[in-house]
Amino acid sequence: MTRLLRSLRGLWWSPSSRAPLLEAPTRSRPEAEGPEPAGLDLQPGRPWPLGASVDAQGVNFAVASSHAQSIELCVFDDAGREELARAALPGRSGDVFHGHLHGARPGLVYGLRAHGPWRPDKGHLFNPAKLLLDPYAREIVGRFEWHDEHFAHDRQHPRQPDARDNAATALKARVIDDPLPAAPPPRRPARTLAETVIYELHVKGYSKLNGLIPEPLRGTYAGLGHPASIEHLRALGITAVSLLPVHQRLDEERLHLQGLSNYWGYNTIGFFAPDPRLAAAHDGQAVRNEFRAMVDALHEAGLEVILDVVFNHSAEAGMDGPSLSFKGLDNATYYRGRHHWRDGHENWSGCGNTFDVSQPRVLQLVMDSLRYWVAEMRVDGFRFDLAPVLGRNEQGAFDRRAAFFTALAQDPVLAGAKLIAEPWDLGPHGYQLGAFPNGWAEWNDRFRDEARSFWLRHKSTRGAFAQRLCGSSDVFQPRGRLPAESIHYVVSHDGFTLADLLSYEHKLNHANGENNRDGHAHNLGFNAGVEGPSADPAVLALRARLARALIATTVLAQGTPMLCAGDELGHTQHGNNNPYCQDGPTTWIDWAAADEDLIAYTRRVIALRRLARPFADAWYHGVADARGLHDLAWLDVDGEPLHGHAWQDGHRRAFGCLIGQPGRAQAPLLLLFNAEAEARPHRLPAGVWEVLLDSTHPRGLGAWSGQGESDLVLPAASVLLLAAAGANLRL
Repeated sequence: MTRLLRSLRGLWWSPSSRAPLLEAPTRSRPEAEGPEPAGLDLQPGRPWPLGASVDAQGVNFAVASSHAQSIELCVFDDAGREELARAALPGRSGDVFHGHLHGARPGLVYGLRAHGPWRPDKGHLFNPAKLLLDPYAREIVGRFEWHDEHFAHDRQHPRQPDARDNAATALKARVIDDPLPAAPPPRRPARTLAETVIYELHVKGYSKLNGLIPEPLRGTYAGLGHPASIEHLRALGITAVSLLPVHQRLDEERLHLQGLSNYWGYNTIGFFAPDPRLAAAHDGQAVRNEFRAMVDALHEAGLEVILDVVFNHSAEAGMDGPSLSFKGLDNATYYRGRHHWRDGHENWSGCGNTFDVSQPRVLQLVMDSLRYWVAEMRVDGFRFDLAPVLGRNEQGAFDRRAAFFTALAQDPVLAGAKLIAEPWDLGPHGYQLGAFPNGWAEWNDRFRDEARSFWLRHKSTRGAFAQRLCGSSDVFQPRGRLPAESIHYVVSHDGFTLADLLSYEHKLNHANGENNRDGHAHNLGFNAGVEGPSADPAVLALRARLARALIATTVLAQGTPMLCAGDELGHTQHGNNNPYCQDGPTTWIDWAAADEDLIAYTRRVIALRRLARPFADAWYHGVADARGLHDLAWLDVDGEPLHGHAWQDGHRRAFGCLIGQPGRAQAPLLLLFNAEAEARPHRLPAGVWEVLLDSTHPRGLGAWSGQGESDLVLPAASVLLLAAAGANLRL
């Protein structure tokens, strides 16, 4: 006991008596388990805020659980290996257990044990032998390793609890006092959606192979915040980076056994903690400061930061998964049960469990996390993975008036945040594109699929392509949504890269360890006649031309464009369309092999979008004004309006879009498309026209100008942007 008291001396002291706050053990354990940890002198404290909060007298702990009978606070040494003391939180206010540890200071390492019923058939999995991570942990101590002791149930007899203590290797939380720097941060860019061009990236993969960045910083928050990283983004014309998950995550047991990792990060265990594996720093405070410095550097350059967040499930998997935090504290509240828990967890995430955001405490966790990342980590918005989960009511139905949406709409901290939904999950009626509240943006996979189909010789029509080109008005306009709320993309992290989309028609995911069963089979790819790499100049030329056409379609269309990191320089994943577990050259961008022409082309297209603004953030009606000028007109190659069956002719893929710009000072613009395998002459409208963009040129340069009511030959697989005389839109 003397050794134990000495080890506690550096953690906390009573200011009045200078005696350690320690009580004699009240229980004994079997000799094989070692001595019982000492008690703690806890006062009732207060029920808010949840988690560990530092005040002038010590640290207050508050933990929510609707079904626990008691919750113990357990204190550990600095390394989190030895349990020094424990005691039940003495206060209880409704479903919150709380206690105040007088004299405690930041740096204290702790975990929780929850006592309650063991009734898996009712959703209750309480097992005090399992140390649990505080859901509100700002800093997580330890590196998780897979052991059977981390499972609340006996893995050989799943209906029985496992009696082994896992504290020695469990993840713990560290109390933090996180003072913000005295200097004010840079002003947030605060761009509207209509001004936004999104670039989706992985923090590690983006800079890991960038030779312009000092080696220790590559693949880290500091690497993304480095001038070499930012300069590429600024030169392209990007306005917002969307980061794949940075919340602290775990690698699934299956991946661990195969020597792989959850590289993408969609397996969260800490919703308030930046993952230290993505940091150059090692100390917890330094990791948080490195993240903030990255955000500040991006803001200084005019770039917003959007986080991909995973509030649809946690890393605890299903009933057969480990008990690490939420499951052990209150499984029946945090997760949705299937058939009153007779069949375990609902699995609308595909990852074993589904958070129940209709529960007030789960909703509170989500909202507190979002506020933390905006207010203290300074991010500008969020992309919500499998977002319908968050909008499901108690009965499981999606409701755009659900509590989550209501809470977000009235929250002053989150009022200016960009909110982007992945609008589908695996639950009932899980496809909800267009159904989110006004002001939300949504990933538009219909744009992705139609753009691929139109350009890559799959079943398509000019009518279907035009509908997607103009903001998917059939989806968003009837619900009172704006065009900018459609996030249109052809490639994201999930699927083929742009280079692979044009090189492979079949996925090659064998390295993922699932016998190529994982990943999408319906990719709508086109290999130009050769599967995989090719040295044939004709094949390479066609692939390059199609890549430029797809980039132009994405960037110039009505809505908010999103590019995937590396597509602008020819990044390949060698046919792997689901490299979520590939932390290596497959997913790291190869800057040394960058296609400089494609980079310059992408830069030009984005600059033209910003300069010409071909589409307004408003819906078009196609009716002529008093001067006979249409706001939008669709033209066949003969210069006549498209109508009737011509829209649905699946063999014709050349046409034009005349954007009249009524009410705007800008001169009319003309977008011409030819997705056919042969060149097509196109009759131009009256007037004098100048080509601003020609996608058949390696850098998009247009060299043609001429009189209207004559034919301009559209090369195969081409996009041309023309401006009427007087537009003054030269770059």
